[in-house]
Amino acid sequence: MARSRVLAIGLDGLEPTLAERLMDAGEMPALAELRRRSARFRLDHGPAQRTGLAWEHVASGLSPDEGRRWAAVEFDPATYRAWQEGARFTPWWDRLEKRVVVFDAPYVDLRRAPKTRGIVGWGAHDPGISASARPAKLLEEFEGRFGPYPAAPWTYGVPWASPSRSRTMGEALSHALSVRSSAARWLATERLPDWDLFLAVEGEAHGAVEGLWHGLDPGHPLHRHASAEAAGEALTEVHRGVDRMVAELSSAAPDATIVAFTMGGMGPNHSDVPSMLLLSELLYRRAFGRPLLQVPPEWAAAPAAFPPLGDSEDWSHASFQWVPMPARAPAASASERWRRIGRRLPRPVRDAYRRTRDVLAGDGSRRRGPVRLDLAWQPAARYQPYWSRMPAFALPSFYDGRIRINLKGRERCGMVAPSDFEPFCRELETMLRECRNPRTGEPAVEEIERASTKDPMALNGSEADLLVIWRGVSCAIEHPRLGLIGPVPLRRTGGHTGRYGMAYVQAPGLEPGDRGVRSAFDVVPTLASLLGDGGPAALAKSLLS
Repeated sequence: MARSRVLAIGLDGLEPTLAERLMDAGEMPALAELRRRSARFRLDHGPAQRTGLAWEHVASGLSPDEGRRWAAVEFDPATYRAWQEGARFTPWWDRLEKRVVVFDAPYVDLRRAPKTRGIVGWGAHDPGISASARPAKLLEEFEGRFGPYPAAPWTYGVPWASPSRSRTMGEALSHALSVRSSAARWLATERLPDWDLFLAVEGEAHGAVEGLWHGLDPGHPLHRHASAEAAGEALTEVHRGVDRMVAELSSAAPDATIVAFTMGGMGPNHSDVPSMLLLSELLYRRAFGRPLLQVPPEWAAAPAAFPPLGDSEDWSHASFQWVPMPARAPAASASERWRRIGRRLPRPVRDAYRRTRDVLAGDGSRRRGPVRLDLAWQPAARYQPYWSRMPAFALPSFYDGRIRINLKGRERCGMVAPSDFEPFCRELETMLRECRNPRTGEPAVEEIERASTKDPMALNGSEADLLVIWRGVSCAIEHPRLGLIGPVPLRRTGGHTGRYGMAYVQAPGLEPGDRGVRSAFDVVPTLASLLGDGGPAALAKSLLS
């Protein structure tokens, strides 16, 4: 197979089973034609799908174990602070003598790849970086021609409570895809046409699936909601926009090998409410024997129902009520708190504490290091003041539930002795398996995983001791001793629960056809081998090997 330049189209948030259904119905003709002409693979991302860092895996070429990064949320055991952290790795292609252009590829930090040209952070879903470009003035030139990202209010939209908002979300994301397609073609053919690898990623399908999934999933509990018809039409229109982008880019580079892919699948959201709120409340009640979360009596009276969300209500705050916190003594100044904490820390913990302190104090490392985002909007953050006094607590999470044990010698105010770690984990696992989903009567938990780091004392800031995979869609959980928690309104109706991603590879001399299931981590070696400069490891792991 002759080497050629490579056009890589990232289909962020595309669920293959839904896309195939739309292709078969004639709604996505360009992708259907690419499917017909390509070697086709189902991609298994494995447990790495739970990290939510699929595009960092694409940008870095590293697995979670190789990069020692298991989530975008970082926790510091010295300060009990948690934050969302962006890109931290050098793109894998930086070592190659190839001309690379990127457009809105998440987690591509151009500061770490001085030879890479293009634009990042314009309108990506979870970009992992700030908006930037190379050449430096390209972003200003680009926005002068195409404007700022036109659908920013809907990237993380939660419109299911309103038919009109569901329609508006679809219209906005579809329009954004039209602008994106024109912009990508301009970059690839006019502004930066001399490339060996052009990597363009759309994120509109990601936002649309998360916000509008109930419209096209007959099994979703909200499929009969008043917004479902509008959501289904909107989601279909966004997919038509994705298809137009595939057509636009394919015609712009007729001589290129094409790799169109998404690392993992999508489906109903099982995690937002349990991971962002219910798990925190469960562990709080276990620790203190009383609730912090209060729900209106009419919600509690119907635990199997989904409470309504107002048309313009913000899920993160307006839906929840909290038991008043006990009065506290006046807090010491920030500098005095830093001084007191630093004095009594063991050296390894003190070093980790200082790194976090420097970032939070704004000493300039924020500008040099990864982007760091506050997580105060998540209800789980409401419990943060109590973490140091809880034997176990739930970290903020975008995906599965993440439990950190307050371990002596690891956390500054550790409560659980290392010798008790294993029996304490088993106790928590028993408690979690006792929880039921009041809507279905089934267990609330599908599976519980332990950290891949076997020594709990060596756990790093992106790891949790226990990972909780939830079963089905839920707005409440009930425990025989700790009682009913919730119900509260749903947040996103779609999430990252699909079994497989997909890759279509169209190259001269490559026989089309179904090639079965491969690892999602074979995508980067495939791109490297198609570029002809990936080395033996890339050739061995390539989808085409």
